[in-house]
Amino acid sequence: MDRRITLVNSIGRSRDWCLGDDAPSRIVFGSFFKIIRHTFNGEIHELGEDIERVIIDRTASAAEFLELLAHLADDFVFNVILIHDGETAYLSASGRGGGRLLYALRGEDVRF
Repeated sequence: MDRRITLVNSIGRSRDWCLGDDAPSRIVFGSFFKIIRHTFNGEIHELGEDIERVIIDRTASAAEFLELLAHLADDFVFNVILIHDGETAYLSASGRGGGRLLYALRGEDVRF
């Protein structure tokens, strides 16, 4: 069974990511700009990859995060999470009727 993909761009590997074969999602680490390029060009979808979420862990500013969200195509329904240094985070998720919703998260909400 193919697992859904979590794309991660993180400063180092300071988090305890669940990387085992039994993990519910396959975690793929990449640079911020690679994630954007593949996502915007649709190359990931053309390859049949199923992205569940993109996690930006302390590698982008709030303005860069908003810029990314503003340019996501409507057919990208995966979650996008921005984690700040202080362990606060924001989650952008697809809404039921279309569009995206933005949620503020706490430190305990961002354990993967």
